[in-house]
Amino acid sequence: MADSVSTPTRTNFIRQIVQDDLASGRHARVVTRFPPEPNGYLHIGHAKSIVLNFGLAEDLGGVCNLRFDDTNPGKESPEFVAAIKADVRWLGFDWPGPARFASDYFEQLYGFALELIEKGLAYVCDLSGEETRAYRGTLTAPGRDSPYRTRSVEENRDLFRRMRAGEFPDGARTLRAKIDMAAPNINLRDPVLYRIRHGVIHHQTGNEWCLYPTYDYTHPISDALEGITHSLCTLEFEDHRPLYDWCVANVSVPSRPRQIEFSRLNLEYTVMSKRLLTQLVSERIVAGWDDPRMPTIAGLRRRGYTPGAVRGFCERIGVTKADNLVEMGVLESAIRDELDASAPRAMAVLEPLRVVLTNLPADAPAAVRAQNHPKDETMGTRALPLASVLFIDRSDFEETPPKGFKRLIPEGEVRLRNAYVIRCDEVIKDADGAVTELRCSVDPDTLGKNPEGRKVKGVIHWVAAETAVRAEVRLYDRLFSVPQPGAGAGPGERDFREDLNPESLRTLSGAMLEPSLAEAEPGARFQFEREGYFVVDPDSTPARPIFNRTVTLRDTWAKAQGASAAGASKAGGQRGRGQKAPAGGPGQAQGASAQALGAAGGVA
Repeated sequence: MADSVSTPTRTNFIRQIVQDDLASGRHARVVTRFPPEPNGYLHIGHAKSIVLNFGLAEDLGGVCNLRFDDTNPGKESPEFVAAIKADVRWLGFDWPGPARFASDYFEQLYGFALELIEKGLAYVCDLSGEETRAYRGTLTAPGRDSPYRTRSVEENRDLFRRMRAGEFPDGARTLRAKIDMAAPNINLRDPVLYRIRHGVIHHQTGNEWCLYPTYDYTHPISDALEGITHSLCTLEFEDHRPLYDWCVANVSVPSRPRQIEFSRLNLEYTVMSKRLLTQLVSERIVAGWDDPRMPTIAGLRRRGYTPGAVRGFCERIGVTKADNLVEMGVLESAIRDELDASAPRAMAVLEPLRVVLTNLPADAPAAVRAQNHPKDETMGTRALPLASVLFIDRSDFEETPPKGFKRLIPEGEVRLRNAYVIRCDEVIKDADGAVTELRCSVDPDTLGKNPEGRKVKGVIHWVAAETAVRAEVRLYDRLFSVPQPGAGAGPGERDFREDLNPESLRTLSGAMLEPSLAEAEPGARFQFEREGYFVVDPDSTPARPIFNRTVTLRDTWAKAQGASAAGASKAGGQRGRGQKAPAGGPGQAQGASAQALGAAGGVA
């Protein structure tokens, strides 16, 4: 699997249950399944389930099926089927044989429904949807029997066959299980098993059916038909487990799967509801399901996340029964750790300021050499063209510097990364007083070595103007500005869109990059020194390079949260770029002097 990293497997209560079942001989081989509904793109919460189901089977010598629970064709599409397959494979997993569909079992499910009717365990009900809800009762009051509950087996069989034949309009009749209208668990109060849907073209079966089974009926029987040993699902299905068990116990399926629930993934600064994600897409708040701000696997991939980082994150948060809210910083840390070790370094000036070196020596090298990775010599070096006209980042110069500013100031010195020490001699401004150019002098004796008799504290990145590659750089940040969008507003809650982060995307169309990045292929990842980690966007071309920011070098959100209210308010406007890191990025001799770091480059 490309881009993968090995992550230690942690034990959890589900793994222990499965191992005990194998050790006791209850099962000879573990068989799990990942059963998405094809009504949207998968998100990071699905990734947790994928890693659990596929990873558990893989580790214990079993298999995991991919099965689409496609019982609601009005909201499903082949696009979602293809996207889900691609996401599972991108994460490094595969399934035995072809992908399965619940619709593969529609004929068998229909037969099992007839079996329930013959056993007196299902009946055709003529109550409307609203009436059915009224008869169901409440959490504190029992339900009432439908007036159609006592229909004979013969009448139910006849009506159900006529439902399949299309004789009745939508909503006229349903098939319901006959369980217990006084059951404390409301899911057992004669749940609907089949409903009529005319005019729907199913993406697998076309117009063959106008009678569709419900999810709660289809899912357990599909598991049983596939010989699933352990049906792993999130905690919201815990109250559905008695119905799951009832279904497989009362029809002649070949196996009895065991349903086990675990807590779903709740992640800060995003929404995980498929309904809300669909709203973001349909209202064009984001650019699509693969918008890099989305928590979808496709969005994370386009943002530059690797399969190894996503899998490592899922292992890191673990599997429990306790609901919790995971900090976004945990996910971001997973990709930082991987890219710090694997991403080659490059220099990119995101907001260029022109610098003219007035005395660049005639014998100055045409290029200097720079390491591709400060902690991995096997990644080699590259040539950085050097010329008398450069670009530096506008934020690396201040006419009136704040306290602690260690970069370029009027009459001050700074080290150009891998090159000379320069001094700012003159500041050129336009008619409005905006700085447009700096005239600087070079200390010719500082290439590859420290200056004599003084210390230069700052090191900045740069690119030569003549060979720089103009690119579009998209600075992505968290989509929402609060940890729990839409929460905390009382009974009605707050519209989650009110919490959208206006700084979640800044597009810089005039960034200047070192020439080695000109031919970078889509999907290639880099650390832009002192800026963050970036990936080449799928729409990028040599004529129009596009880079997406994956993550900043440091967690600037955590710093902002830890500040005072006033300080945090100010920090909010600065999150688009984050803070400059020392040259070389995190982990590169942070305590070393800027002189030593900057002088490391040689002559090409």
